[in-house]
Amino acid sequence: MKDELILLSHGNGGEGTKKLITEIILKHLGNELLDQLLDSTIFNIESNKIAFTTDSFVVSPIFFNGGDIGSLSVYGTCNDLGVMGAIPLYLSLSLIIEEGLKIEELEKIIVSIKEAAKKAEVKIVTGDTKVVERGKGDKIFINTSGIGVLNEKRDWTKRKIEPEDLIIISGTIGDHGTAIMLERLGVEVSKDVRSDLSSIHHISIPLLEKFSGIKFMRDPTRGGVATVLNEVASSYNVEIEIYEDALPIKPWVKEASELLGIDPLYSANEGKILLIASKDEAEKIVEFLHSFELGKDASIIGKVKGAGDRVYLKTSIGTYRILDSLKRDILPRIC
Repeated sequence: MKDELILLSHGNGGEGTKKLITEIILKHLGNELLDQLLDSTIFNIESNKIAFTTDSFVVSPIFFNGGDIGSLSVYGTCNDLGVMGAIPLYLSLSLIIEEGLKIEELEKIIVSIKEAAKKAEVKIVTGDTKVVERGKGDKIFINTSGIGVLNEKRDWTKRKIEPEDLIIISGTIGDHGTAIMLERLGVEVSKDVRSDLSSIHHISIPLLEKFSGIKFMRDPTRGGVATVLNEVASSYNVEIEIYEDALPIKPWVKEASELLGIDPLYSANEGKILLIASKDEAEKIVEFLHSFELGKDASIIGKVKGAGDRVYLKTSIGTYRILDSLKRDILPRIC
């Protein structure tokens, strides 16, 4: 299918659609559930609790250093389940494709989805494909929904955040958003400049199985670490202090952020976990994270101070500044 383009007929439900599904999608993603091509998929889940999430992906460019819109759609959805303590099992996959997309590019994305699903140990079990007119989309948009299972031991949602609880990040911050911005601007960069896109439930699940002192867990995507912490401060009525000197930031992220005039604390991440844990377990949690490749840069970056609704940054010179939520989008369409 080299040099072939997506046509409107690929989305009309007829032979074009059938060919696209069988020769591209099922060729790479087929399994005993998806192959049925029914209006709904029926399966059994032996669990008392089910987590369900959905997300849409509109990233530009659709291919970037460290991943593409396909792997992003799989990992992004699995990560939303993983930070809730759920083991991801099944995903849906809906494609909105713009007329004129190269079919070889679509197949490259489908292969990426296949590889990401294999690494994340999930199955694509249902989906949909639509084609819109040229100029009515931007190559391809993807929507995924995910189902996972959890138990009471991994459910942190009823635990109370208290003063002296500590803030932990599982690795360096700002990688994804900064990498996408540099790529979109056409800046020549080294091979080290890449998104942190990865599946984090392989560390979030063991963490929750091992430590009962974890009281909050989120993947800080759009809006970054600062915005998530502001949501925590507002929702839980607590004041949070972050230490500038403790923030793990890669040199290229720091240099690019200074050049572009952005703050890594507001830049998106696609392979990190932000946690709040009891002070008694925090050091052990960081030590445990260090045993994983994805957690080798884990660090305690702050603490809960008491009642309030603000987030403060303690700077390297000992002064304080307020960290508000993101007021405007520093980089739209990063996921």
